[in-house]
Amino acid sequence: MTTDITSRREEERRPRRMRALRAADPSPPPMSASVAYPGPAGTHTAAAAAALFPSAQLVPLGGFRAVADAVTEARSAYGVLPIESSLAGAVSETHDLLYERDLSIVAEAVLPIHHCLAGPARVGLDAIRIVRSHPSALDQCRNLLARLPKASVVAAATTADAAQQVAAEGDPSVVAIVREEAVALYGLVVLAENVGDSLAFTRFVSIAPYTRIDVPRASAHTAFTFLTKHRPGALHAAIEPFAHAKLDLLRLVSRPLPATPWKYRFDAVVAGHPLDPAVRLAFSQLARATREVRVVGVYEGHEVTA
Repeated sequence: MTTDITSRREEERRPRRMRALRAADPSPPPMSASVAYPGPAGTHTAAAAAALFPSAQLVPLGGFRAVADAVTEARSAYGVLPIESSLAGAVSETHDLLYERDLSIVAEAVLPIHHCLAGPARVGLDAIRIVRSHPSALDQCRNLLARLPKASVVAAATTADAAQQVAAEGDPSVVAIVREEAVALYGLVVLAENVGDSLAFTRFVSIAPYTRIDVPRASAHTAFTFLTKHRPGALHAAIEPFAHAKLDLLRLVSRPLPATPWKYRFDAVVAGHPLDPAVRLAFSQLARATREVRVVGVYEGHEVTA
């Protein structure tokens, strides 16, 4: 028994080899296949899904995990989820689902985000007592909320859910921060336009149960996740190979590991294709410096600067 435990601990201390790329699906589903997104209709994610898959059957589901389940179980060919806001930062749930599930990013879209304040009837701002919206939207509209000192903020699963709830209540003092398309969709009226604090963008990703490798090398981005060894300088040692290779590390996000308090993994994106010699060498060095490395997406990147 003691020998088994010792062997297991020794194994946990050894660096794990970098997992091989999951083979790309030899015949990916057509662009007209069904695409799941966290609904209901009228959200920014619905707009992203339509932009990524203009001919697809879009299927609104009950949340991020429902989308991941539908793709994992092949009930939908793709899923679309937000992964990063230019104002609020990383979308933690999407990062965690990519780590937990056997899913990869296969495409991305970056959309400008325009919020409006809407309700069932026209009222002055001083009459508003409740504002509903998704937490990210609320966070992007702090200046507006500061002008509504009498109003309470109530979080909703999506901005479209907030619109639905406000429409169902029918109380002019209960309003929502929503995408403009949701106003007509749920029979509301616009009380104020462009209520975001500043110009904002959200990055959305399409997920699938395979990893693409047929991405144009010049515009390829590679998303990956890694666990560092628990010692001083471990993170520096992990990302140093990318600097030496003059590769652009576009994003680096830390996420806590479940059931292991105060220990973290790192999710990152590098500009480059994993089969490029410089990228392959950097990943090889990364694997030697970390406990685990896994690629979670190869896709054509779209960087937007304001």
